[in-house]
Order: sequence, then structure tokens, then C-alpha cells
Amino acid sequence: MSDIHDRIERFENMATADPSNDMAHFSLGTAYFDAGKFAQAADSFQTCVGLNADMTRAMELGGSALMQAGQASEAETLLRRGFMQASSRGEMRVKDGIAAILKAAGLPIPEMESGSAPKSEGGKPLGGPPLPGPIGAWIAEHILSDAWESWVAQGTKVINELRLDFSREEDQQVYEDYMAEFLRIPKEIIEQDRAHKEKVNQS
Repeated sequence: MSDIHDRIERFENMATADPSNDMAHFSLGTAYFDAGKFAQAADSFQTCVGLNADMTRAMELGGSALMQAGQASEAETLLRRGFMQASSRGEMRVKDGIAAILKAAGLPIPEMESGSAPKSEGGKPLGGPPLPGPIGAWIAEHILSDAWESWVAQGTKVINELRLDFSREEDQQVYEDYMAEFLRIPKEIIEQDRAHKEKVNQS
């Protein structure tokens, strides 16, 4: 992952160039969050949710940012919405993440209404790494099929909207940055993957 200030500038430019790009606002929110700029992060995540009402991960991070910014009431509203939506869609990682934020803030965890049980348990195991290297292995171990399919759909959107050319290393980096943020891939796994690629390229 590039320097935080470079990330903010890159995603600010993307969001300004195409205000309808939900993933640009999502990534900008993540960069602001990592920089401790929680009010700005919350604004970006809420813009993302306004553009893509299915982006429960943005609701989770947006609620956390609002909480950090001292806007507990707004945070609870967004987190409850994200919790209910993630629960109904079987997005267990997001659901559990939101529950942890609510619990830490001493807020009640929403109860699912009768007849609104999750449609799935987040899908089935992928059955193998969808990508080579440490990132692929991590995804196979931690990400179920529904979440991976959601990323594939978002990733295709990223490629098309940003006109990424995978023959260019910098475009591959942009794609991986989006994927890491969307799937919450730990930084140490990303670093291991890059070291692995360097070793392969040198061999």
C-alpha cells in the first residue's frame, strides 16, 4: 500500500473526476480513515452508500468513522442499517464487524425480525485460491463464495471505470489496492504477496 497521503490524493482525484464512482469514494473513505480523518472518512463512506445501497462494508466503516468523529446517533443509524442488510444477505464478516462496533460503544445489537433470517451463510468455500501467491491463499481461507463474487462484480466495475490496463504495473497496483480494501486483506499478507511476486520475477 502506498503512502497514506499519496493514497488520499489519488482517490480524491478519482472521486472528483467521476463523482458517481462508488468505489472511488469507498477507497477515499478508507484512506481518510487510516489517516485519522474520521469526519471526512464518514462523508466519503456515506457518499458511497448513497451511490451503492448494497455496500454494507461502507456502512460498517462509515459507522465506525462517525463513532470516532463523535456522531454516535448518526453512527448507530448507519450501523443498524448495515447490520440488518448484511444479516439478510448472509454477509457474516460485515455483520460480525458491525456487531463488535456496536458492542464496544455499549449500543444494542439489532434483532432480526421474524421471517428475515439470512438467505445464506455467506456462500460456500471457494475450494482453492482464486489468485496465485499469499493473497490467493488468504482469500481461499477467509473469504466465502458470495463475498468473492461481490468483489468480482465490483472489481470488474473498477477495471471498466478506471480503464485499467493490466499490462501496466501501476494499474495492477490500483486494482490490488481496491481489492485489499474491499476484502479487508491484512497488510502483512499484502506485503508477503509483493515479496513473493518480486521473488518470482527475479527467478
